[in-house]
Amino acid sequence: MEFLNAKGTKDITPEDKIVMDSILNNIKEVFESYGYNPLDTPLLERFEVLSSKYAGGVEILKEIFKLKDQGDRDLGLRYDLTVPLARFIAMNSNIKLPFKRYQIGKVFRDGPVSSNRIREFTQCDVDVIGSKSLAYDAEMLAIVNEVFKKLNFKFKIKINNRKIIDSLLDEYELKNKDKIILILDKLEKIGEKEVINELTRLSNKKIASEIIKRLKSKNLKLKDTKGLDELDEVLKYAKMFNVKNIEIDYSLARGLSYYTGTIFEVFSDVKEALVAGGRYDDMISNFSNRNMPAVGISFGLDRIFNSYKKESKTITQVYVIPINTLKESLKIVNELRKNNIKVDVDLGDRSISKNLDYANKLNIPYVIFLGKQELKSKKLKLRDMKTGKEKLLSLDKVIKVLK
Repeated sequence: MEFLNAKGTKDITPEDKIVMDSILNNIKEVFESYGYNPLDTPLLERFEVLSSKYAGGVEILKEIFKLKDQGDRDLGLRYDLTVPLARFIAMNSNIKLPFKRYQIGKVFRDGPVSSNRIREFTQCDVDVIGSKSLAYDAEMLAIVNEVFKKLNFKFKIKINNRKIIDSLLDEYELKNKDKIILILDKLEKIGEKEVINELTRLSNKKIASEIIKRLKSKNLKLKDTKGLDELDEVLKYAKMFNVKNIEIDYSLARGLSYYTGTIFEVFSDVKEALVAGGRYDDMISNFSNRNMPAVGISFGLDRIFNSYKKESKTITQVYVIPINTLKESLKIVNELRKNNIKVDVDLGDRSISKNLDYANKLNIPYVIFLGKQELKSKKLKLRDMKTGKEKLLSLDKVIKVLK
């Protein structure tokens, strides 16, 4: 029997998981520093919730993993964290507004698979429900700014407003707006020429070319300026949050049908979207029959991880190598652990060279040698694995260095 992963899924090695957890901790810290509280929802949802016309739209229906339980009820694996949030709000009508929550969890989409597109992935979402204030839209950008500064990432925020695209399409009296927006959303992926070809099937080549030309312009003029006015207001608030690296992109569409206003995507220096989101004022209102404006943003952990430059292969801070001193070494290890230092120790009586090779390959920053000579001097030999420098130090001083 050949053992294979299910298509579009992958195992995460301990080395990769350590890096992912480090990224997650940074994201979580920023979410909480802005006053967002954690929420968790089931992986399984009723299919009628996921497929509701108020949810992700027709296109996402094709990608839902559908199943039945033993009671013959139709269920599905969640494809994002926003629809479960809408369902949660509808079920908890007494929630104090604005409701600020974050959620980190797995989502599933039965779509095409590529090196950058998998079927099981982790999203880190932050949303605020119950306020129309565009200051919250800007706060999303401030959160992005702070997360990527913590991760030491180069990034660019692209911003637009769906009302801008709607207004432009209305000027040409075009129907099938949802289909057109889905085509526009492919602009980065398939290029201008292909997008014009696809739009031509819903209008004509002259109109298609003109729409793209206007959306790609730096100074878009529209009869209905509401979207442009909202975009200006968000940018003013973003300036107050000291968010600078923002680029207006009128062609930015975001394919999901529930977006109603501000939309944004965040790109790394390799032009891959790592974060996306926007304002969706109608979706939760339709689920709950209450006025529930909302805005949120989603960090794609897997994509952020793939772009992460920092190599970290272990959480271990120090590796202890006993040289015929296992009993005494374990006493030292226990003291280090009491001081919240992450320690590994050789229990297999390997040679010094093999132990050093092991520590080096795992990028463990420090090694302690403990032999008879060190025991006599009542000091430990601490090696910095980056510089190769060694020092004889007391246990107290070693603890200070490692902390």
